[in-house]
Amino acid sequence: MTGTTKTSPPAGPADAGAAGGAPDGYAPPETDGRRQRRVHNRDAVVDALLDIYRDGNLRPSTDEIADRAGLSPRSIFRYFDDVDDLARAAVARQLSRAIPLLPIAASPDDPLAVRARALVDQRFRLFGEVGQASKVSRLRSPFQPLLADGLAQNRAFLRQQLIELFAPELHRMGGSRAADAASAADVMTSFESYHLLTEGRQFGAGRARSVMVEALTAILGVDGPPSGTGAGDPEGSR
Repeated sequence: MTGTTKTSPPAGPADAGAAGGAPDGYAPPETDGRRQRRVHNRDAVVDALLDIYRDGNLRPSTDEIADRAGLSPRSIFRYFDDVDDLARAAVARQLSRAIPLLPIAASPDDPLAVRARALVDQRFRLFGEVGQASKVSRLRSPFQPLLADGLAQNRAFLRQQLIELFAPELHRMGGSRAADAASAADVMTSFESYHLLTEGRQFGAGRARSVMVEALTAILGVDGPPSGTGAGDPEGSR
C-alpha cells in the first residue's frame, strides 16, 4: 500500500490475504505443519538409509529404504531428487556427526610415540563412526562430482592434521624426504588402511592399532642426515 509509514502497524492475516500474500515472518499453521512433516520425513529417510548402511547393505533398493523409514517408496522422491541425492545427504549427515571426533589428544611438543598413538586412536574413533558412509562415498564418488569434491576435502584435512602434528620430524627430514614421509604416513593412517587391517586382514582393533602405530613411528623416525634439497615443505614434492 502506498503511503505506509514505518509507524504503521504490521498487516494481520486478513490484511495479508487481501494483499495477496503473507507478510515476512508469518506462515499459516498449515504451512508450518507441512514444513515440519517434510523435515521429519526427510530426516527419517536419511536415518533409515544410514541404518541400512550400518547393517552392511551399501546398495539398498528404494523399497528397502522406504520400509525402514515407514514411508511409501513413491514418497521418498518428494524429498530427494534421486537416489544419488539421497546418498549425498546420508554421507553428509554421517560426516557432520563425526566432527566432535576430529580433535587429536596430543600436540607437536609431545614425544613421537605419544603423538603416533594419539593420531591412530583418533583415526580409529573417526573411521569407526563414519565407516559405512565412507565406503559409500568412495563407491559413488567416481560418478558424483559433489561426493568426489567432499572426499578430496576430507582427505586434505586429515593430511594437514598429520603434517601439523608431526611437524618437528618432517622439518628435521627436510625436502623431498619430508614429503615422502608425509605421504607414506598419510596413506598408512587413511580409511583405506584402516579398512584393510580391520576387514581385509580381519585384525582385532588392538592389533590393527598396534600395526598402524608401529608403521607410523617407523616412517617418522628421523634417522640419517636431512635431505640435501633444503628444509623443504612436506607438500612441496609429490
